[in-house]
Formats: sequence, C-alpha cells, structure tokens
Amino acid sequence: MTRPDLKRWNARFDTADYLFGEGPNAFLRTSAADISPGRALCVADGEGRNGVWLAEQGWEVVSLDFSDVAQRKAAALAARRNVVLDVVQADVHAWDYPVAAFDLVADIFSQFSAPADRTRKWERMRQALKPGGWLILQGYTPDQLRHCTGGPSDPAHLYTKDLLRAAFGDLEQLQFTEEETVLNEGSGHCGTSAVIGLVARRPL
Repeated sequence: MTRPDLKRWNARFDTADYLFGEGPNAFLRTSAADISPGRALCVADGEGRNGVWLAEQGWEVVSLDFSDVAQRKAAALAARRNVVLDVVQADVHAWDYPVAAFDLVADIFSQFSAPADRTRKWERMRQALKPGGWLILQGYTPDQLRHCTGGPSDPAHLYTKDLLRAAFGDLEQLQFTEEETVLNEGSGHCGTSAVIGLVARRPL
C-alpha cells in the first residue's frame, strides 16, 4: 500500500492561514443542504472546513485525516465556530471504517490515493454508509491538467464518470455533475477548475 507523505502534507498545512480556506466546499454545501442531519464522516478532512460546516448544520461529525498539523487547525476552527468535531487521526486507507455507521460520507478532493488504495478506500466508505445513507464526492477530472489550479499531476489520480460509476454504480439515485467552474477555496484550490461531483444513496 502506498502512503501519502505525512511530512510533506504537514509542511503544507503548517501555515497561519487555511490552505483550502475556512468555508465548506461549494458542491458539498449545495448537495447536503436538503439532507436531514445525522452522523457524518468526512474523509481526509484536512483542516476541518467541511466537517465544521456540517457540524454547524446539526450533524454529528467524524473528521478523519492523517495530518496532526491539519487536525490541530480543524480543532481550532471548530472551537472558534462553537461546534463539536470528533477528530480522528488515521490513514484513510487503513482506518477501521465502522460498518453501516454513517448517514453521510463526504469525500472531497482526496486524490492522493494510488488506484489500488483508492479502490479499497471507496469500498470501505460504501460499507460505512447506513442503509439510506448518502455519499457526496467531488474531485478533479483529467481536464484539470490544462488548468494547473490545484489537484494531482498524475492522471491516474483523477476522476471520470466511468471510474465513479464502476465504484459506486450499485448505489441509488446517482447524480453526476461534471463542469468547469471557478473555485475559491484558499490558495490550494483557486481558479478555473475541471471537476466532477457525485451524489448517491445506499439502498434501504
């Protein structure tokens, strides 16, 4: 199993500002707006922007990330916003995902996984959904390589509709959003970007 480079990510997060901003990802904000709050898992939640926002909407949130630097910032952001965030430090590929435990699993721009690791991670994410639970995912597509405004440079780490359908096609109510849009999510995601989003539900 390949592992993300903890030293490199800690160095990226070790700044006074928030690398990807303090506000939630726009696709997550829009997609989760009409889902009744329950228990949520934010995969590779980094500095906590998405987990904190979900907590503000009434969700009970597990914020999963392997960077201790990012998690300290996530805890600080939660404290400033007066919400509770269950911060769990672990490798997203190796964590013992509880089965049928979450009403929502959010996976936003966690595109550092090698393909084999990504497959295992996504399978565990699917298993972690309760029956009727929602998956919200967003990532960069291969067209992002033209923009150079964030994301991985390795095409194997980028997402296509066929890739997502192969991984999650057994879920219900699949809704894909593929577009070029302007991201304004801190210095890490800034500018015209080619992205794809997926919203789907585990069958009851």
